[in-house]
Order: sequence, then structure tokens, then C-alpha cells
Amino acid sequence: MHFSSVLLFFIGGEIVDLVLQTGPVAKSVLLLLIAFSVLSWAVILSKWRLISRARRQSGRFIRSFRKAQRMQDIASAADQFRPSPLVGVFEGAVEEFRRQMGTTGSVHNPVAIQRAMQIASSEEITRLERNLPWLAITGAVTPFIGLFGTVWGIIDAFHGLGTAGAATLRAVAPGISEALVTTAAGLAAAIPAVIAYNLLIGSIRELASRNDDFTLEMLNLVERQTVERQPQVTEARH
Repeated sequence: MHFSSVLLFFIGGEIVDLVLQTGPVAKSVLLLLIAFSVLSWAVILSKWRLISRARRQSGRFIRSFRKAQRMQDIASAADQFRPSPLVGVFEGAVEEFRRQMGTTGSVHNPVAIQRAMQIASSEEITRLERNLPWLAITGAVTPFIGLFGTVWGIIDAFHGLGTAGAATLRAVAPGISEALVTTAAGLAAAIPAVIAYNLLIGSIRELASRNDDFTLEMLNLVERQTVERQPQVTEARH
């Protein structure tokens, strides 16, 4: 099946005829807009799948974490919740916790554990936000690219009118309609990118807020384990 046949099926014959009759500048603009659209949809689909998995696994991880009595219990099962950003935050806390326990046998600096979790949370959110600026760029730039194609087409149409010497609506309408195709293409590329960008950013902010809440719960667990170990250490010394 030829490309023109696919366009006829999805778009319609009149629009396809307008696209095929456009000049080289308009065709170049349309190809650029198609490239932006394909890139933005690739980002949208990949990020939507990634964030959906992160949200789903975060809920499961939180339930397992709240059921666990000790840090070691959840640490052994953390790998199965890997897409969740909470796993990275948890592992940052566990690493700092074990470092302090290995040197002094007790947690002497809870603030360091909190900082480790904040750093891990920032890294996880940065990972989720990667490539999202392409959606913002698509939403901001493609309408102007389409407008450029339209302005160029209108200039070309009026230049043809001046050469032909027929200043009638019937003479100018085909050229202007061909030129407006690029504006429509620019909006078609920009609107999904803007909508998806705002939805994805909202979901990432929700995950970031969940990271902050989990940081507080993790600090509570560290304090409980520290209090439980202190009597054991005291008895061992006696």
C-alpha cells in the first residue's frame, strides 16, 4: 500500500490533495512537523508506560514496607519493586544506615540518612523527567513552524496572483487553503504534546510527594530500630 493511499484512508482525499499540491517549502515544513510529532508520541508512550509502572509498583512497595517489622525484611524483597522510585530512596537510606552501623555500631547521624534519601529521591525524579522537555519544545515550537509554512504559502499565492493578474477569490482560495495546511499540522503536533506534558508532570509531582512522605516513614523505622538496638548494646557491654 502506497503512502498516499494510507493518507487517503486516515485523513481524506481533499486534505491529501492539498498536501500533495503544496510547494517544496510547505512540504519541508510538513516533514519537520511530522518528525516532531513522531518524536513527541514516542516520548509520550514511553513515559506513560514508565510512570504507570512506577505508580503501580510504588503502591505495592508501600504496602510491603508497612507490613514489614524490620528493615532487612523489606530490603530482601525490594528488587521486585524496582520500577518504583521509592526503591531507590529506600536503598539510599539502607546504604547510609549500614555505613553508620558498620563504623560505630549505632545510628549517630539520622540527618545523614535523611540527606541520602533526598539525594536518591532527586535522582529518581530526574530519571522520570528525562526527555520530557521534548514535549515542551514540541508544544512551543511547532505552531510557529506551521505558521511559517502558512505565511510562506500565502506570500507565494499572492505572488502568483500578481503574475497572473486575476485578483479574484476563486483564484486565491486554492493557494491559501494549501498554505493553511501547515498551520493545522503544527497544531496537530502541538496539542497532544502540551496535554501529555502537563499530565505527565502532574504524575511525576505526585510521585515526588510520595517520595517525601516515604522519607518520613523511613526515618521513623530507623529511629525504632535504633531504639530497639540500644538495650541490646547496653546488655552486651554489661
